[in-house]
Amino acid sequence: QVQLVESGGGLVQTGGSLRLACAASGRTFVSWGWFRQAPGKEREFVAAIRWSAGSTHYADSVKGRFTISRDNLKNTVYLQMNSLQSEDTAVYFCAADGDPSRWPYVYRYWGQGIQVTVSS
Repeated sequence: QVQLVESGGGLVQTGGSLRLACAASGRTFVSWGWFRQAPGKEREFVAAIRWSAGSTHYADSVKGRFTISRDNLKNTVYLQMNSLQSEDTAVYFCAADGDPSRWPYVYRYWGQGIQVTVSS
C-alpha cells in the first residue's frame, strides 16, 4: 500500500524558512509534486521534480524562493521554502507518480497535507 507522509510544517514569521519533507512507502517514484491550498481557495501547483530527467518546475509565485529536491535512497522529496510571506500560508500536499502527459499537474498519489502558517 502506497503512503505519502508530509512533515516539517508549522508556524514561521515573515521572511523565515521551512523545509517540508514527504516520505513515500510502498513503492518508488520518478516524479513528485508539491501543491498547496489556502483557506477559501482552490488547490494550486507549487513545484515538481522528475528525477530521471533531473528536471524541476515551479509556480511563478515561488520561483527563486522555493526549491524542490529528492533523496532517492530515502524515497523522499523535500520543499525548501525561503523568504516566506503571509500569502504562502496554506495546507501543503505532496504528490507522487505524475501523469507523464500532464506533468507537472496531475498525480496518482497524494499525502494528507500539512499546515504552513506565516505570521507577520
